[in-house]
Amino acid sequence: MYSLDWKIGFTGPESSGKTTLVNWLAEELKLSVSPEFARSYLAINPSYSQDTLAFMAQRQFNENNKAQICDTEMLVFYVWSTEKYGQVSPLIQELLKEQRIHHYFLCAPDIPWEKDPLRENPHDRERLFDCYKNLLEEWRLPFSVLKGSLDQRKSMIITQLDKLKNR
Repeated sequence: MYSLDWKIGFTGPESSGKTTLVNWLAEELKLSVSPEFARSYLAINPSYSQDTLAFMAQRQFNENNKAQICDTEMLVFYVWSTEKYGQVSPLIQELLKEQRIHHYFLCAPDIPWEKDPLRENPHDRERLFDCYKNLLEEWRLPFSVLKGSLDQRKSMIITQLDKLKNR
């Protein structure tokens, strides 16, 4: 069992390996995880509005507060809302301010995009990656970029967690 008294979040554009890495890390270190709420919600209710997006963000936020690893967090909803609606609801903005993630892993889209009925942006993942990176830097949030193969990403995660643990 890995001792972790803080929360980590995985963020980045769709189909960049977030869920794969979250599931691996949770299993590897026996840590609790909050799965991506929007995925299960949209599988049942595929159409959504800006209000629905805020609802999904609130549910994700609540679940994230119970876990050590967050598959999706409020930056995802912030970027998603900006891209889809050109603005971010006050609720999502407030949830992002209240979110307490100690370290973010930003997943680069340097792996092949996988088709999925819930995915919307196969052609601009690099631009979206830059949006995430710019927000993390602008808000001075602690993060590491994960690139390369799955094994390389796993190694980067463990190395970074060990550094954080030894602070």
